[in-house]
Amino acid sequence: MVTVALNPKAGTLIRARAPLRLGLAGGGTDVSPYCDIHTGAILNVTISKFSYATLEITDDGLIVFEALDRNEKTTYDVAAMLQPDGCLDLHKAVYNRIVADYLGGQPVSLRLRTSSDAVAGSGLGSSSTLVVTMVQAFVEAFALPLGEYDVSHLAYIIERKDLGLKGGKQDQYAATFGGFNFMEFYDNDRVIVNPLRIKDWITCELESSLVLYFTGVSRESANIIAEQVSNVQSGNQTSIEAMHALRREAVAMKEYLLRGDIPALGRALQAGWEAKKRSARSISNSNIDAIDQAARDAGAFAGKMSGAGGGGFMFFLAPPECRQKVIKALEEFGGTASACYFTSEGAKAWRVR
Repeated sequence: MVTVALNPKAGTLIRARAPLRLGLAGGGTDVSPYCDIHTGAILNVTISKFSYATLEITDDGLIVFEALDRNEKTTYDVAAMLQPDGCLDLHKAVYNRIVADYLGGQPVSLRLRTSSDAVAGSGLGSSSTLVVTMVQAFVEAFALPLGEYDVSHLAYIIERKDLGLKGGKQDQYAATFGGFNFMEFYDNDRVIVNPLRIKDWITCELESSLVLYFTGVSRESANIIAEQVSNVQSGNQTSIEAMHALRREAVAMKEYLLRGDIPALGRALQAGWEAKKRSARSISNSNIDAIDQAARDAGAFAGKMSGAGGGGFMFFLAPPECRQKVIKALEEFGGTASACYFTSEGAKAWRVR
C-alpha cells in the first residue's frame, strides 16, 4: 500500500483515454489456468477507437458516476467503500481500490464520467480498457507513482479479483501500453510486454488491407472463457492442443509481421482462427461462419473474431483492391463494416486548465 499526500483542490478536472485493441493471435492463452501451466503468448495491436473518462474533484460531499454512452448515472454520499450493486460496478471498484491502496482510506468527493467507442461485449477489450482509463485518470489526479506495468496489473486485479469477472490479462496491458505488442503470460500473474517496432510501410499495408466488421451482436465473453477454463481443467486434449496451436501461431505471426510477409501473416491468422474455434464450441456459430465465408468469396484471404468470440467485432485481411468488395459483402448481413487504423499510444491522462 502506498499513501499519497497530494490532495487535489475542488474543481480539478482530469481527462483520460485508452485505446481498444484487436487480438491478432493467441487469444485465450492469457487465461488461467492455461497460462499458469503452459505459458501464454498473444499478439495484439491497439486501434483508433477509445474509452474516455473525465474525473472532477468536487466539494459537495457526493460521489457521482456516469456512463454517458449508456445513459446511466448513480450518486452516493461520500464514503471510503462503495458496495457493488449491479450499477456501474466497474467505477465503484476502481474508486474503492484507489482509496484503499493509495489514499490512506480517505474518501473523496468527485464526479467520474465515462464513455466508449465500442459497446460492452464487442470483442475489442472495452470493459478492461475502461478500467485502465479510469485508473489512469486517478493516477494523474493524485500523482500516483504507477508505471505502465503497475496500471495494467492494478486494472487486472480490480476486474478479475475484486469483481470476480472472468477473463484474461491481455486487454489491460494492451490498453496501457498501446501499439503492436507481443505479450507473454506466466504463472503468478507475471506478464512481459514486448513492444514491436513495425516499419511504416508494413503498418500502411495492413491498414489498407484491413476490414473491421461489427456483427451487431454483443456477447457475454464470460461464458466462453468459462468453457475454455473448464476444458483445460478437465484435461480436454482437443481444447488444450488448440490452445497450444494458438500460442504457436502468435509466435509465428510476430515474425511475419516484423518481416512484412503479409501472405504468411494471413495464413497464420486463418490457422489461429481455426484453432480458436476448436478451443470452445461457443466461439463460432452458423451466422459467424456465413459472414466469414461471404468475406472470403468477396476476396478476403483471412479473418477471425476479435476477442473471446461468439459475437462482437470480426476483422478481415484482403488485398487493398478487394477491400470495398469485401465491405459490401459484409454489409449484406446487417452489420457495420469499415476501415480500421492503428494507434501507437497507450493510456494517457491530462489536466484541463
